[in-house]
Amino acid sequence: MKPETLFLKLAVVLMGFPVLALCIFLVPELGNIAAKLLPEFDLIKYLVTIVFDASAIPFYFALYQAFKLLRYIDKNKAFSQLSVYSLRNIKFCAITISTLHVLVLPLFYLFAEKDDAPGVIFVGLVVPFASMMIAVFAAVLQKLLKNAIDIKSENDLTI
Repeated sequence: MKPETLFLKLAVVLMGFPVLALCIFLVPELGNIAAKLLPEFDLIKYLVTIVFDASAIPFYFALYQAFKLLRYIDKNKAFSQLSVYSLRNIKFCAITISTLHVLVLPLFYLFAEKDDAPGVIFVGLVVPFASMMIAVFAAVLQKLLKNAIDIKSENDLTI
């Protein structure tokens, strides 16, 4: 492995552990808190658990795509269609995560109403906003990489 991408690969792998810990320990607790705060909604505990755990699936898929992208860089295939596909998949994963967390925003509003804490809504906006920023960044990189591949192929044809 090249030392330039080894650190990034390690960072990608290590990013998965905190999310796994959150899914195992914090998400069930959030479901219990939601059930206590909103007893009039019977299935709120399961809804919270399903949405937060479901958002972990595209997160891990995006991490896998980032790892693949780093492997393409190691193999000198950074300017290939495979890299463009990986960036496209990362973009769609980020949009999916953002969409799932936007669906949960009404729950944050209900929590804020119950506890009289309007700042809770802003806390609920952190993940969708960060995910959309990642989606935009991946889309820009995807477009730049596609243009670079097109220019490279034109140059290969003229020589």
